[in-house]
Amino acid sequence: MDGFLPVSAGTLLSFSLASFLIELTPGPNMTYLALVAAQEGRRPGYATVAGVSLGLAVIGFAAAFGVAEIVQASPLLYEALRWAGVAFLLYLAWDGWRGGVDVVAETVRPAAREKYFARGLITNLLNPKAAVFYVAVLSTFLEAGHPPLAQTLTLTTTYVVVATLVHVLIVTLAGALEPLLNNARRERLARRVLSGMLALVALWFGWSTAR
Repeated sequence: MDGFLPVSAGTLLSFSLASFLIELTPGPNMTYLALVAAQEGRRPGYATVAGVSLGLAVIGFAAAFGVAEIVQASPLLYEALRWAGVAFLLYLAWDGWRGGVDVVAETVRPAAREKYFARGLITNLLNPKAAVFYVAVLSTFLEAGHPPLAQTLTLTTTYVVVATLVHVLIVTLAGALEPLLNNARRERLARRVLSGMLALVALWFGWSTAR
């Protein structure tokens, strides 16, 4: 234990690196954030990031108190979450394909921000893979002889911070494309390409989370 931290600096560093590499792996969050930022602009993208971060934090703290283990141990709960997640991702892909809601990036209405925040939150709450990460991956970084709850909460916070930074970077980079998509034809093409990618990610998500 280093100073006031319930985990050593070495463990914290290695876990941060693992979290960074995991977040760089293409998945539902990355694809949807790129779709929102490129289509609607950075502000809706950042609102989505906030929802994603809250979802990751909720699942992480639930895992710390054993809820994630219950989900992982229950085939019915796991499958319900898995298929709900697939269905929601396909809905987001369809909504992006047909155009979604017309939002001006520089003057995003509060209702629009709430919509994207809610979508980011729901996408993660319906992701059983996030719960499995906390149970199967995070738990391997816990150190013997130290309070497991304090360690889990510290590592969960670290993961949420790392994931949020990566997601903000994705939105910032993808948002740079938004001014180039003011042309209706280019915007429609980019939107449908990203929506198609999100649909493929949804199918991959369903396959990769199958037991």
